[in-house]
Amino acid sequence: QVQVVESGGGLVQPGGSLRLSCAASGSIFRVYDMAWFRQVPGESRELVALSTNFGTRDYARAVKGRFTISRDNAKNTVYLQMNSLKPEDTAVYYCKAEIKVLEVGPPYNHWGQGTQVTVSS
Repeated sequence: QVQVVESGGGLVQPGGSLRLSCAASGSIFRVYDMAWFRQVPGESRELVALSTNFGTRDYARAVKGRFTISRDNAKNTVYLQMNSLKPEDTAVYYCKAEIKVLEVGPPYNHWGQGTQVTVSS
């Protein structure tokens, strides 16, 4: 069984910073891509940042230059450093990890439960 758990959300003023963490644990053979998504009520979930197994990173246009994704492969953990936060960054942030449980067979996506980020004065 695999668990994906996010932490680090909260309330921050505009211009402030937050750091989100996401750890995958349990019966894991290998972790591939790890990514952060966000969702606002009534809207679809959108990709914020992606860290691939090959070391590449990609960002949504709205956060490029302000957010940084990083990962610690030894800990199966991915981070999202969010700087210069804006009210429009307010959302529930979800972590997605592509995980292979067994040596054979394909990897599957596992989602965390989400963590609320609120940017408001």
